[in-house]
Amino acid sequence: MRLGKEESQMSVPKEIGHVVLNVTDVERSTKFYRDVVGFQVSRYRPDGSGAFLTCGIIHHNLALFKAPAGARPKEEGAIGLNHFAFKVESYPALQAAHKRLVEAEATIDHIVDHGMTRSVYFLDPDGIKMELFADTFATEEEGLAYMKSTRGGGPPLDINAPEPPRPEIPKADYTRVG
Repeated sequence: MRLGKEESQMSVPKEIGHVVLNVTDVERSTKFYRDVVGFQVSRYRPDGSGAFLTCGIIHHNLALFKAPAGARPKEEGAIGLNHFAFKVESYPALQAAHKRLVEAEATIDHIVDHGMTRSVYFLDPDGIKMELFADTFATEEEGLAYMKSTRGGGPPLDINAPEPPRPEIPKADYTRVG
């Protein structure tokens, strides 16, 4: 669907506000996201029905709600959310987060160098896939330019090795749809 010139001035979302997950055990998941992933608790409901966690700036980035009785986990590859990603400060911070995940015996799904990010994909206590990533480029504009000019994918990354050099931004356009 192409928008006309007048319609192209629509308002657009500013950012993703927060993610809400249904979990089997709010206390267990809160401890995982606080103690292993690094979130801070901004509210914990005393009855254990919900928790709100923050990256430290806004009221909450992640909410955890008690799943209804009999709720089943999403099957791998099902329609819906594949995973959600949270940005860490730097490559060394990503390495430290990976170490905490391993020490907590979290399942590491895969680790990849996407070019514009270096990423660790893992499963939370309910098997929900999440990603922690560190930006590769110094500016968001460079990261976007790389994203627009490459096919995607990326090689596996040895997270214990020193940070790889930044890739060059190729002259290509992968923004066309259809």
